[in-house]
Amino acid sequence: MPLDLRRKTANFLRALAIEVGGAVDLGRRPPGDALDDMGVRYSLEIPGEPVIIEYMIMRDAKEIRVPVLVWFH
Repeated sequence: MPLDLRRKTANFLRALAIEVGGAVDLGRRPPGDALDDMGVRYSLEIPGEPVIIEYMIMRDAKEIRVPVLVWFH
């Protein structure tokens, strides 16, 4: 992955963690498309970039995990 895209991806993930945390705290729907009925797995793409992310919300640990990151080269 090119350095510039790597930086954009890292910055996006940081902002995503903050946004997801805020949504969970307020009882709102987190960003992205739900991948399950339990509200744990979501998918979204980085706007304007060839990257798709799937993330999981770990409510008890107050964290998100990104098990899938796809870069279309």
